[in-house]
Amino acid sequence: MKNFSPKNIARILLLVRLPIPTYAYLDPGTGSIILQGIIAGIASVSFAVKLYWHKLKNLFQKNDKLNDEDENEEVSEN
Repeated sequence: MKNFSPKNIARILLLVRLPIPTYAYLDPGTGSIILQGIIAGIASVSFAVKLYWHKLKNLFQKNDKLNDEDENEEVSEN
C-alpha cells in the first residue's frame, strides 16, 4: 500500500493535469464515425432490451399464472 500514499496520488494528479502536446488530426469523417458508433450502440442496446424484456415478461407472467393456480388449489382444499 506504499504506492498509494498521498504524495504519490498528488504526483499522479499533477502529471495528469499537465498539458502534453499531441500531434493528431481528427477530421470531420472521424467525428462522423464516432457519432455513428454511438448511435449504433444505443440502437443495438435498445433492441436487445426490447427483445429480452418481452421474454422475461412472459416468463414472469407464466410463473404468476402457476402461482395463482397453486393458491386456488390450496384454498379449495381447505
